[in-house]
Amino acid sequence: MSGEGNSAVGEHGVSKQAKAANRKRTEPAKPTKSVKPAKPESRLGMVRRARKINRELAEVYPYAHPELDFRNPFELLVATVLSAQTTDLRVNQTTPALFAKYPTPEDLAAAVPEEVEELIRPTGFFRAKTKSIMGLATALRDDFGGEVPGRLDDLVKLPGVGRKTAFVVLGNAFGVPGITVDTHFMRLARRWKWTESDDPVKIEAEIATIFPKSEWTMLSHRVIFHGRRICHARKPACGACPIAHLCPAYGEGETDPEKAKKLLKYEKGGFPGQRLNPPPDYPGRPAPPLGASEA
Repeated sequence: MSGEGNSAVGEHGVSKQAKAANRKRTEPAKPTKSVKPAKPESRLGMVRRARKINRELAEVYPYAHPELDFRNPFELLVATVLSAQTTDLRVNQTTPALFAKYPTPEDLAAAVPEEVEELIRPTGFFRAKTKSIMGLATALRDDFGGEVPGRLDDLVKLPGVGRKTAFVVLGNAFGVPGITVDTHFMRLARRWKWTESDDPVKIEAEIATIFPKSEWTMLSHRVIFHGRRICHARKPACGACPIAHLCPAYGEGETDPEKAKKLLKYEKGGFPGQRLNPPPDYPGRPAPPLGASEA
């Protein structure tokens, strides 16, 4: 069969289809459009976002406050030590009887340990806590003239008092700015990408570089308020969160608005707060005394 009889074959006996296929194989592939990955947030961008979160939380919680009942630095110090591994509500329900019987460091230092244990039993770990609060009361009596010191270095030397407790006392009893890194603050600071650390001291130092010192105490209250009411550990109420648009972790919790509303706690959910004697501007209901219904 001659080459002339096959129209698909060229002068060298190679088919036109084959030539076309060869061209396709040898021609460089045309570049395809690719989606550029999102740029990682810059340090400046994170700081701006963090400060915006603080400003918006200030609008959401203008009444943010320490959630322990106290009338003086001594009561706040003891209540904060008792709040370890329990709720502020349980502490607030327990301390009225404790302070009625032991209103001063001198009184508590001279107490019978077993009687103190019985009074603070509802807060849990009552033997260890009795040792701490009686120890700090003794130190206040013997070393500080019965007065709570207003310096960090002095406070952290007291039995049962760490940096977190010291900053609670300094910020709320003495007006000295401080960042309180409790479990709520730590969780939210990590969710919001303010830090990647899980060490409270490192977190405190990192957050201190983001916000001006004048904001530290109120920032702590706002973040802790938000963590207790909306941004919970196990199931955040993302769909009811007023700062969801600023949160890198949005979607970790319930995003449906109606379902999220059911997760809200304390005054945001229409329930009593943690204080039996809250500040006058608190918009929710006071907590009930020990033994009363909390609903």
